[in-house]
Amino acid sequence: MNEKKVLFTIFGATGDLAQRKLYPSLFRLYRKGDLVESFAVIGTARRPWSDEVYRNIVKETIVGLNPTPEEAEAFSSHFYYQSHDVQDTEHYDTLKKLSDELDQKYQLEGNRLFYLAMSPNFFGTIVAHLKSQGMLNVTGYHRVIIEKPFGTDYETARQLNEEIATVFEEEDIYRIDHYLGKEMIQNISAIRFANSIFESLWSNRFIDNVQINIAEDLGVEERGGYYDKSGALKDMVQNHILQVLALLAMEPPVAFSEKEIRSEKIKALEAVRVYTPEEVAKNFIRGQYSAGKFDGEAIPGYKEELNVDSDSKTETFVAGKFVIDNFRWSGVPFYVRTGKRLTEKGTRINIVFKQVPVNVFKSSVGATCEQKLSPNVLTIYIQPTEGFSLSLNGKEVGPGFTMLPLSLDHRNSAEVISNTPEAYEKLMLDALNGDGTNFTHWDEVAQSWRVVDVIRQAWDQDSSDVPQYPARTMGPKEAYDLLAKDGFEWIWTPDEWYRERNLLD
Repeated sequence: MNEKKVLFTIFGATGDLAQRKLYPSLFRLYRKGDLVESFAVIGTARRPWSDEVYRNIVKETIVGLNPTPEEAEAFSSHFYYQSHDVQDTEHYDTLKKLSDELDQKYQLEGNRLFYLAMSPNFFGTIVAHLKSQGMLNVTGYHRVIIEKPFGTDYETARQLNEEIATVFEEEDIYRIDHYLGKEMIQNISAIRFANSIFESLWSNRFIDNVQINIAEDLGVEERGGYYDKSGALKDMVQNHILQVLALLAMEPPVAFSEKEIRSEKIKALEAVRVYTPEEVAKNFIRGQYSAGKFDGEAIPGYKEELNVDSDSKTETFVAGKFVIDNFRWSGVPFYVRTGKRLTEKGTRINIVFKQVPVNVFKSSVGATCEQKLSPNVLTIYIQPTEGFSLSLNGKEVGPGFTMLPLSLDHRNSAEVISNTPEAYEKLMLDALNGDGTNFTHWDEVAQSWRVVDVIRQAWDQDSSDVPQYPARTMGPKEAYDLLAKDGFEWIWTPDEWYRERNLLD
């Protein structure tokens, strides 16, 4: 057992994120023995809750984990609530008093972890008060976990980072991207660096193209107001997709350590070409979902969603091609695709290998027609299923020599997936251990914004209509044309399966 001694202070403790993710994750750590007796949690927000109300809410959030009544009571007893206005200096004095009392009560040795689960507009104000009111003047470590979005463009991100960096050292700033906590995202490195068969082929000599897909079948739901000011480019490409791209494209680190992995990820992102406006027009397309029908159910279009401007040009879909200007990846397109109201929910990566130099089976004896070989594709499944597959070409059983695509497939079982630590649980434990490997460094954030800003600016200057795609399809025609002009096609086409079964128009 490796018990952690720490005081958590959660700003935004009454919010959806805290209740859906943070409290259940803390309970899992408690149940596994990472948190036992020497920890406490202060929840702060505007609501005038008492400790009792707060503890009852915490207990409600862990019902799905089936705690015993004794377990739930013991765990929630470590939670304390303070009604708090983040702009009121006096409230920080009260917060400091409570923090010092809990530090003594639970013997926490001054270790403090602050979780900012609220609007980034308040991040600078909060950290400035933590310093000015003496909340960091104790022995032990002081770390801050920050939720995305980290800025709305490079300039706002830079200003925000400067505000936080005046209080916390870079090594104590944990910018959370929950995608980096997913089991199969972390497995990318294992697949690459632990298997000679892949690492020896991991370059432009053998790889034709790389495809990164993050698809959501739901619409914007109740987040229409927020989403209409953000869009898919900022919501998904700037953080999740570019982080995955960095893991796929980075050079092998000297050692599998936080410092070396970060160094290689930063180099990979810095090698991603920053496009001109003309290059953006050629390499990136956007889309917006219109009304559609799936399995007989009518689905509203984006502009019909709650709190969305009826004239909105916000993109709910992005497809694009990144190019990496370095020796390993020169000439290999990295295609990305993400959006709302796509056919299926799923995150998967397709590594498409080059064809053999000569197809000796093109007109082989006994073949029924001229044969085209399917590409070898390594697919990494991130969610909802976890695992990977490798497609090969083999001979069809029987007379003649007809080629047949085969698949070597491994999927984690439902039991394994159900017992896999949730992303927030793993990332919170990493923060407790002082391991920033699966968090984003400022240099990564900065370069991601530089890459994305030019795309955003080009689209903002473009007065043409945003291409439409029917809800529950895989995006507008332009997304397919993007690959076709390079002689490629999307590997993942779930909409075809549904059309064959008359579930999709």
